[in-house]
Amino acid sequence: MLSSRSYIERRLSAGEVIYGVNTGFGAFSAIRISDQEIEELQRNLIRSHSAGIGEPFTPEQTRAMMILRANALARGHSGVRPLVVEKILEFLHANIIPVLPCRGSVGASGDLAPLSHLALSLIGEGEAWSAEGRVVEVSDLLMKNKIKSLELQAKEGLSLINGCQVMTAVGMMAIYEARNLLKHADISGAISLEALRGSRKAFDPLIAATRPHLGEAKTARNLLKILSGTSSIAESHKNCQRVQDAYSVRCMPAVHGATKDGLRYIWQVLETEANSSTDNPLVFPNEDKILSCGNFHGMPVAFAMDFAGIIFSSLASISEARISKLINPAMSDLPAFLTPHGGLHSGHMIVQVAAASLVSENKVLAHPACVDSIPTSADKEDHVSMGTISARKFQKILENAKDVISLELLSASQGIDLLRPLSPAPAVAAAQAEIRKVVPFAEKDRIFSYDARKIRTLVESEKILAVVENQTGDLEW
Repeated sequence: MLSSRSYIERRLSAGEVIYGVNTGFGAFSAIRISDQEIEELQRNLIRSHSAGIGEPFTPEQTRAMMILRANALARGHSGVRPLVVEKILEFLHANIIPVLPCRGSVGASGDLAPLSHLALSLIGEGEAWSAEGRVVEVSDLLMKNKIKSLELQAKEGLSLINGCQVMTAVGMMAIYEARNLLKHADISGAISLEALRGSRKAFDPLIAATRPHLGEAKTARNLLKILSGTSSIAESHKNCQRVQDAYSVRCMPAVHGATKDGLRYIWQVLETEANSSTDNPLVFPNEDKILSCGNFHGMPVAFAMDFAGIIFSSLASISEARISKLINPAMSDLPAFLTPHGGLHSGHMIVQVAAASLVSENKVLAHPACVDSIPTSADKEDHVSMGTISARKFQKILENAKDVISLELLSASQGIDLLRPLSPAPAVAAAQAEIRKVVPFAEKDRIFSYDARKIRTLVESEKILAVVENQTGDLEW
């Protein structure tokens, strides 16, 4: 960082014109800025670009953005002083987290609007979160913590806002949750299989070996682990005449597995992005070059986030399909709508409707944002990624998928109880017991929304996963 900064200053002292250092920005790049106006130029950039709209990102998401931006600058290709990174870290350690509106980025020159609100806080302006979660003036928090604001020098304002750290942070936090949801999808699918008295034959390792997608083999192994051990349910239908189960049961290795493969690709993209230099221009002192470039463009992340939305929409869809089988006596041989007293009681009739609603909402949200582009900045920035929209959409899709899988766990557990005195495999029984700690068997109708909420809390706490893995060892993702 020191080498890059010294190099920038030497080139400036020699009277050179360098984009973003002593020129205007975007369509104003041809306008030369005097040496006396360079610091004002940086402040004006941050103020004018702080045009974010709408509700803010969460403080946790914003912390991630700050860490990622500090990491990108610390790579040493931006030409900023180490003090800039140190100031971000000082804010983090003091828990001074800026308020960043979540809308207003097209993901082209990076996440300009939201990152500008981040930079705004560093110069002592704008809003931040108080310790109590209220929105306050950042200047008040700086005074309270006796922290000095940052005085921007040449290029530093531009370097703070050129990058994809907003979409990357939102995406990384979401895919971390998605990884655990994949394991829960295998668990809910296994419980549904037991409740539907399905076959384990489709998970034989011989099958996955003929189609060597890594995720397919992992899913088949997970399902066999969860379904291993003595199951009187399985024994009861060993000689049944059913030849094949429905796709939503039999094809779990293919569908859940493809989701695992997709998630690993997305994970790799975001990990690469998090450890990249995303600025313009980039500084290479050893090579005696300052290069204008497009490393700030969000398309790698946009593609990955749209793909994430597509694959988790599909994961929620196959989960809902299993709920639909569970409530249909023609497919499950269980009481209609999983109630022992049909007619007077409606059972899980609207549990499946709610899941169908979420799946259909995801179909709308899964339309890729990255296929759209709209010219900005007087046609200078004529192709944009929409990656921040992609990341925010995926976050919503993931929330819906969590709810669908929670609803499947609710219905599958009810189905298991309706097969008593037959009992499921040990790991399924352990998951069932954990669910029954918070949601009892529904002999009669009740407010199933409350049940779904409690099970979702279990999913997020990973308690179901913990009791299953205690029986099976670690599940793969």
